[in-house]
Amino acid sequence: MCTGKCSRFIAVALYPLALLAIICNIVLFFPDGDTKYAKDDHITEEVKYMGGVIGGGVMVLLPALYIHLTGSQSCCANRCGMFLSIAFAAVGVIGGLYSTVVAGLGLQNGPLCKVLVIWTTPFKEVSTNYLSDSSMWTSCTAPDNIVPFHIGLFATLLAVSCLEVVLCAIQMINGLFGCLCGTCTEKGVCWSKL
Repeated sequence: MCTGKCSRFIAVALYPLALLAIICNIVLFFPDGDTKYAKDDHITEEVKYMGGVIGGGVMVLLPALYIHLTGSQSCCANRCGMFLSIAFAAVGVIGGLYSTVVAGLGLQNGPLCKVLVIWTTPFKEVSTNYLSDSSMWTSCTAPDNIVPFHIGLFATLLAVSCLEVVLCAIQMINGLFGCLCGTCTEKGVCWSKL
């Protein structure tokens, strides 16, 4: 596969991943589909870090747009454009890593929920892993089904972020090849530009 086609493939794959990361982060603000928890500041701390919106969203979406340009036969489809795509892809890697760390912390610490009459993060400092012991989930009385909601969205965000990091890292390597030997817009062969 030539470097230009590879860039287009990576960019097209990054668009839905960035959108999914943004959606997951926004939905996490509304447990049980209700806005009252956000208004009352009863939202898990890791949601406020905006890992899905900033890291896995904007910091991946902007490089995806530029990477897409390097794959098309336009002003960016040259060695200089491919060199710049390395820097843009590095920004995507950093954004994806930020989102991965935030999602990992969110899964590790668990959700903020109401236990009896107080709002706390009941699974943060316990020795038993709440992810594998669903009997612990009943300690959260509000919002309804907060633990599976929290796990599902943060796990999705973690998987999406890991894919973004891998794709952006591949684009960094692809950009290096494109910088060294061109984007193969002529005759479909990279080495024809040397």
